[in-house]
Amino acid sequence: MKKIFFEIILVLFLSGSNYIAKTYVVAESGGDFAKIQSALNIAVAGDTILVREKSTPYFEEFSFKSNGNETDGYIVLSAYPNEHPVIDGTNFQGGNNWPQGLIRIINKNYIKVIGFEIRNLITSDDNWFPAGIWIRGKSNHIQILNNKIHHIEHNNADGGAHGIAVYGTNSSNSINNILIEGNEIYNCKLAWSESLVLNGNVENFVVQKNIVHDNNNIAFDFIGHEGECSNPELDQARNGIVVDNIAYNIDSRTNPSYEGDGSADGFYVDGGKDIIFERNIAYNCNIGFEVASEHGGKSTSGIIVRNNFIKDNISLGLAIGGYDAQRGSADNCYIVNNTFYMNNNEGDSWGAEILINYYCNDILIANNIVYAKSGTASIENGTNTGSNKVLNNNLYYCEGNTKWSWKNNSYTNFENYKNSSGLETGSMFADPEFVDVLNDSISLSSSSPAIEKGNNLDTTITGSKDYYGNLRLVNNNIDIGATEYESIVSVSNKKNSFRTFNLSQNFPNPFNPVTTIEYSIPVVDANFASTTKGNENIRNVQLKVYDILGKEVATFVNQNQKPGNYKVTFDATDFTSGIYYYRLNVKNGTEIIFTKTKSMVLLK
Repeated sequence: MKKIFFEIILVLFLSGSNYIAKTYVVAESGGDFAKIQSALNIAVAGDTILVREKSTPYFEEFSFKSNGNETDGYIVLSAYPNEHPVIDGTNFQGGNNWPQGLIRIINKNYIKVIGFEIRNLITSDDNWFPAGIWIRGKSNHIQILNNKIHHIEHNNADGGAHGIAVYGTNSSNSINNILIEGNEIYNCKLAWSESLVLNGNVENFVVQKNIVHDNNNIAFDFIGHEGECSNPELDQARNGIVVDNIAYNIDSRTNPSYEGDGSADGFYVDGGKDIIFERNIAYNCNIGFEVASEHGGKSTSGIIVRNNFIKDNISLGLAIGGYDAQRGSADNCYIVNNTFYMNNNEGDSWGAEILINYYCNDILIANNIVYAKSGTASIENGTNTGSNKVLNNNLYYCEGNTKWSWKNNSYTNFENYKNSSGLETGSMFADPEFVDVLNDSISLSSSSPAIEKGNNLDTTITGSKDYYGNLRLVNNNIDIGATEYESIVSVSNKKNSFRTFNLSQNFPNPFNPVTTIEYSIPVVDANFASTTKGNENIRNVQLKVYDILGKEVATFVNQNQKPGNYKVTFDATDFTSGIYYYRLNVKNGTEIIFTKTKSMVLLK
């Protein structure tokens, strides 16, 4: 505590601020306050509120009363280090607070909420719109980090509920500079609404490393054209990045609002604009990804879906365009370098790997691996609407009965589909030869036909990193699918494997409960050698694992090592599901000469 306080004073002194930031503790006993709202009532820019665990949850809902600012800093509401306070909505009384939320950030700036469990806000009242965290109005510089949100429920078929909701409702000022990271949202009943949503006048956002699962409606949604902002030119979630997230077990068939219909997406853009989706995974959702506009005459545009793994979803891998003739369009969108694997896992007659719906204009579907189930369409297109749909440099495969559909014509042979449609001149049908796809490794084997067969599009479209975080371009070539064949033990790179430090993405990832981590330590001298020449090549190496709150939970390596390629195995049998980080630190004496951190996901 004293160290934190001293560091805050030092930063403020150097910045010229006259305010000395304060740290308050909320606790069952011995703190500055017993209630979180009491601390928020007096907190101002630069202040930190640390909330301790207690014997019972905090049965309260609360809102921020003041703003942080650029000069003095954020108002930080955080779990006390290494503790897990619970905010519980049991017996919540909404009163005049609309919308109903356990944490409300309304027209506030420079706010952080970190490390809480938020649960049990349940209603059947038509007048309520509950959420674990509500951000509304006009706000900027909001960070929602490392929270667990569950059992947020609206049990009326005409209602709606959210886990985390960001609604930009002001017609002049957007909600902007938003970071939503490391949260888990699960076991929610959402009626007509979504688990994590950005809607209306919201821009410049990052949604990353969140896990959303076991909910009865859409996991991630980015919405426009619903009238949340009265200025239609600004009524779109836009200019955002959605990266390294996981959506699974998202199914609306038990949701009374849907009357048995299974159409909940893992990732959905409904009227959003200029958003990048990369390195995400969606599985066992009704639909993995959807890019569309539900509002006739309105558009979803500028969407890039790249380097994602879309597998084992219930009906569709990806849908693009309006689902019927009364919907809007999808314009200027790119579906590139994704890996689709065995979607339509319940064999719906209308299921497909990629469904191209109404009013798709200027879309590119390229460099994707599409590995279909027997009898499931790799491409399904049943409408003549839209223009300039380009499909090329895709790799298709199916172990059983193959199917493609284009403009209501069906084909069971790839060459017939390609020749009749006039598409896919650079595409092929072949086994992509994954390393271990049954254990979720979609890395390519050295003989894969996908290697260097992609269309080398601009990196603004393909991105600079593949699904595992490795370089997307190798020798100015790009592979088909979500991963790049770039292993340090490949034939082309083996002779240079000790030249540079490297920390690889763990394999498999996500994992349960065992995964492997590889790293490399280079030689010191410029001339490559297969053996060390002396103590100058010895390095002190540390490889450790941290939980999502930064607590060290495991040490794999803490010793001196010679140059070489190394491999360790992490058995997480005794760990709980969630995001973990592993960090490689290499020292020369006391000086850290290399450090790199990567994330991995344990799913049990």
